[in-house]
Amino acid sequence: MHKIINNLIEIKREIKSINENFESNVKIIAVSKTFSMENILPLIDYGHNDFGENKVQEAIEKWSMIKLNKTNINLHMLGKLQTNKVKYAVKIFDYIHSLDSLKLAKKISTEQQKIKKNLKLFIQINIADEPQKNGISIQELPNFYETCINDYKLNIIGLMCLPPKKVEPSIYFKKMTTAAKDLLLSDLSMGMSSDYLSAVKEGSSYIRIGTKIFGSRN
Repeated sequence: MHKIINNLIEIKREIKSINENFESNVKIIAVSKTFSMENILPLIDYGHNDFGENKVQEAIEKWSMIKLNKTNINLHMLGKLQTNKVKYAVKIFDYIHSLDSLKLAKKISTEQQKIKKNLKLFIQINIADEPQKNGISIQELPNFYETCINDYKLNIIGLMCLPPKKVEPSIYFKKMTTAAKDLLLSDLSMGMSSDYLSAVKEGSSYIRIGTKIFGSRN
């Protein structure tokens, strides 16, 4: 069996050891950014459906043909989304994990209405108020959420975060779980190759795994 598939199976085994119902509760997004289709096809053939990209142009080049033929594939936008790329992003992606401003919310609303599409969106939270990171502060979240659903009619399904590096992430994952419950949101996008088990323990429903599946990037 292909090494990449073995990596995915091993991740699933680890998750199952801490969450018996993980098959229905946790989705693994294979973060395929910078990897070629040659690396990705074994996973598609194996039946894996959720993939993550960081750049709109790369996603279009890699996925346009595949998505025409395989309609069950879900493509997740994980990186910073510039407003001038939204009209292209809305066409190719099914999920956006990085909604981080009202300007972006308005643009997504406008562009998806044009093509009658209703993307699933996560609000990106700057959970540790780090100046170098994008995202909404926890304090701003209730108002931001209300504007997104009431004014822009967006389909907000959950919250996303990138906890600080070199710090125990579970305290931040716990804050995210509380924030989502306060808004009655059922989904959380948190946990990557280095901390996904901690994220699953704290209730993450979408984990974003790149190197642990595909190996190290060049």
